[in-house]
Amino acid sequence: MALEVVEICAGAGGQALGLHRAGFVHRLAFELDPNACETLRMNARAGRVTVSDPDLAANGNWVVPGDVADPQNWHPEDFRGIDLLAGGVPCPPFTVAGKQLGATDERDLFAWAVTQVKTVRPRALLLENVRGLSMPRFAGYRQHVLDQLRSFGYAAEWRLLHASDYGVPQLRPRFVLIAMAPEDFAYFHWPEPTGPAPTVGDTLKDLLGKRGWKDVGAWTEKADKIAPTIVGGSKKHGGADLGPSRAKRAWKEMGVDALGLANDDDIPDQDAKYEIGPKLTCEMVARLQGWDDKEFSWEFFGRKTTKYRQIGNAFPPPVAKALGKAIAAALSHEGEPREQDLDTEHDPIYRALQTNGGFMTAAQIARTTKLALEPHELERRISLLGRDFHIEIRNGKAPAAYKLGEFKAFLGQESHARHEQFQQLKSKIS
Repeated sequence: MALEVVEICAGAGGQALGLHRAGFVHRLAFELDPNACETLRMNARAGRVTVSDPDLAANGNWVVPGDVADPQNWHPEDFRGIDLLAGGVPCPPFTVAGKQLGATDERDLFAWAVTQVKTVRPRALLLENVRGLSMPRFAGYRQHVLDQLRSFGYAAEWRLLHASDYGVPQLRPRFVLIAMAPEDFAYFHWPEPTGPAPTVGDTLKDLLGKRGWKDVGAWTEKADKIAPTIVGGSKKHGGADLGPSRAKRAWKEMGVDALGLANDDDIPDQDAKYEIGPKLTCEMVARLQGWDDKEFSWEFFGRKTTKYRQIGNAFPPPVAKALGKAIAAALSHEGEPREQDLDTEHDPIYRALQTNGGFMTAAQIARTTKLALEPHELERRISLLGRDFHIEIRNGKAPAAYKLGEFKAFLGQESHARHEQFQQLKSKIS
């Protein structure tokens, strides 16, 4: 019997397609962007992703549009015991290029998604995000997530995966969280790399050469690296291009004009000449994200910029497939069980404050954590925690003391500021 998945923040279907190729069928998918919703529906009708209810697949109602955290859209009790709860929740709260607001960003749904596990009780959880979430800035956030999952009875682990290790010709690190019941998690093994990824030149030479461009061979030799991370999918910015200045320099070295995208029919003809090189089409960028015209065939709804935003925000299908197969194998108890470390520590200061529950001085924190921190370093670490948690500081004649308060993240609270912020910025959230 096929394993079922409910996917939140599904985007344009990179994760959906990968999980489909790993043997999962979708019960429902939730997505905010209406164009991405139509992309999902269109591909399900074409049989590129399987929906457990054929009627829902036919009428498109397997995709639920709008904010997944809106109680009118999301009914977690309906999915209790689902095989997999998966999602690619918004990345701007954690991205290095952004403000890294984390728990105070109106787009942050990571903590909310983890909280749903308590009600949904999925056999497995898969959440992916950007590399920024793996950095010291979010050590306390990560620790809170692991501790919460453990309180729900789950074993969990984070891992930074590189898309290029799974055949995707792109520098695209993704930070992935997997959780299962301990008896199943014992059989979970992170997918092994499949080998070096092809270069940009080898990936795109057939598309750029299909109108007989006589310089395609020389271009292929020049484009002998994998691509920079595909970006540009934000509604806060203008039209589609291939990223910030650093990325544009890398593209230029490979003979690609990154100042915008070409239309689908703007393929070089036989005698085409370029000062830098050709612009890429959406089809070409999708290739660099892991879609192809074979195993990972897919169509995108909308015009050029709309398509590019969907592509630029996607989780590469080959990586999703590798993770899906590893999850399915674990749920079937395939292979040999492994040793588990169910008490991984990302932030010892958070753990000390959380365990103590009261005020702790710097000396008490040092004794508990066995960290030899200079006063300014301790203050810096406390300050980082204070961006995601309420920290109460007691000053006076005695040494300063610190107490860990509530998590600032949106967890579904009716009174949370996220509701008003989200409605104000909804048109710009992607």
